[in-house]
Amino acid sequence: MTTTATDTRPSTLRAAHDTPTSLWNDSADPRELSRSIAEFGAVGATCNPVIAYTCIKNDPETWVPRIRQLADEFPTAGESELGWKAVEELSIGAAQLLEPAFEASGGRNGRLSMQTDPRFHRDKDALVAQAIYFSGLARNIIVKIPATKLGIEAIEEAVYRGVSINATVSFTVAQAVAVAQAMERALDRRAADGLPEKEFGNVVTIMGGRLDDWLKAVVKRDRIMIDPGYLEWAGVAALKKAHHLFTARGYRARVLSAAFRNHLQWSELVGGDLVVSPPFQWQVDINAAALPAENRIDVPVDPEIIQILRDKVPEFSRSYDEDGMTPDEFDRFGATVTTLRQFLDADAQLDALVRDILVPAV
Repeated sequence: MTTTATDTRPSTLRAAHDTPTSLWNDSADPRELSRSIAEFGAVGATCNPVIAYTCIKNDPETWVPRIRQLADEFPTAGESELGWKAVEELSIGAAQLLEPAFEASGGRNGRLSMQTDPRFHRDKDALVAQAIYFSGLARNIIVKIPATKLGIEAIEEAVYRGVSINATVSFTVAQAVAVAQAMERALDRRAADGLPEKEFGNVVTIMGGRLDDWLKAVVKRDRIMIDPGYLEWAGVAALKKAHHLFTARGYRARVLSAAFRNHLQWSELVGGDLVVSPPFQWQVDINAAALPAENRIDVPVDPEIIQILRDKVPEFSRSYDEDGMTPDEFDRFGATVTTLRQFLDADAQLDALVRDILVPAV
């Protein structure tokens, strides 16, 4: 649908209402999420240790006494367990805000993403068990599991066991396709075993901005001379290609765009049957700028940009080509290592924040 000059609705709201593109809010902060739903058209959200840390830090009036109460309720719990209980409470509250969208979409949207503990990244059984547990906290929970080799095995088992999944720590077309195929196998196994059909709402994230970050780091490391503007298109190119592959093959999961670094990671995807999940401030800025909500999903990235990226930055081809890397290589891909380490650090920061509340420095 073409937007008219007299349409004064926010850009994200127009895209959400007039195209198949769904907007999710990349935070479970109740204040931000409520505004994103009401003003900008959000029908999903996410929570993880980074978000929980930020929410607690930014709202000490609410969370400092609550964490002390949790410590009283669970007198033997350490700071890590108490921090994850805060993640659970934030997630359940956000899930309640999203229930109307869950009902309206039949379960396709209205989802609150909860991230499994990154410290379980080497333990398939622990990932599956936590995914099942999180799935039981609210009927519209969707669980994040990393798209590592082991993580994809956990994703397949969790989907078979009835868990809705959002694949995370995912940056490349090869990862996205491998996840989608694992989900298809799980759904086919469920059907073959006579397990009930339902709308899972599964999504496969490509963290386009983090892919861009990694390629920029490679360019700097290897002293590659390239127009820096070309690097802003790498994540967009991977997202568009993955979406078109998913559509052509009829995969029952959608692509999700996350880790925003530029508005192209929203504006170039509008029109696709996929999810865009920008942080709240990105939504505010997109709408303040009145960016056009035009159907751009089928407009290819300039072939010259693609070719120059291929010629100058081999890591781009690994990211963009469906066969650019094998599952054995997913774990050592630079963006995977960097992101997983950041998620592990976020767990430690959340632990430290809870520790400072319980045992304040003197």
